[in-house]
Amino acid sequence: MIRPAFSIARRESLSDSVYRQIRGKILRGELAAGAPLPAERELSEVTGVNRGAVREAIKRLQQAGLVAVRQGGNSVVLDYLDEGGLELLPNLLVDGDGRLNGGVVRSIMAMRSALAPDIAAAAARKGGARLADELDEVLAQMRAQARDTRALQALALAFWKKLVERGGNIAFRLAFNSMTKTYTQVQDILATVLEPEFRDAENLTAIARAVRTGDPEAARAAGRRHVEIGRQALERALDAVEAQGGRP
Repeated sequence: MIRPAFSIARRESLSDSVYRQIRGKILRGELAAGAPLPAERELSEVTGVNRGAVREAIKRLQQAGLVAVRQGGNSVVLDYLDEGGLELLPNLLVDGDGRLNGGVVRSIMAMRSALAPDIAAAAARKGGARLADELDEVLAQMRAQARDTRALQALALAFWKKLVERGGNIAFRLAFNSMTKTYTQVQDILATVLEPEFRDAENLTAIARAVRTGDPEAARAAGRRHVEIGRQALERALDAVEAQGGRP
């Protein structure tokens, strides 16, 4: 078996550096599912860190569902598609060459399209006038910043963060956190692409109104219309790049 090459770990965060290296090699397929992980001693030597830092990195990999520690302390690589969670999404978004992974982007947008309407509906059931006032304030800021795409991007995220925080669904909130961490990695790239969604004041206003009146179905419908604008815009952009034989 050909062993993947490791590099000397950065001194400012030893266990983090080892963890990131191994995680990257697993997600890129350089360490295949079922393959044994090099022993602690070998990893310590090739990365230039102490075994304690290596042990901590392996523990984090185990928690992330990337490796399993067998009897005797030996570790084996797991199939992250079977064992991993949403926390891996940010690491899958960009490939080893630094290029955006179009398939992962589409998958995230599909999950967002599925979750957003229910997030809006949950907020309408529980948010009430106080949340509606907060949403109206965000909408007022969006109107004031109408010429600034980056500002609209940040305010749109703030709008949805308020919805998910007040909806009372912990699973929605954790999924939103994972998607947000993923999105922030490419927000500069996607700001222009998703601009039509950021400027969709009509459906955001409808969501805020539904929150105020306690109408979850109206919020769900407006939420679905809103994120569909962004999904279609992103699909057009990805299709255009791929039609030219490139990758995002």
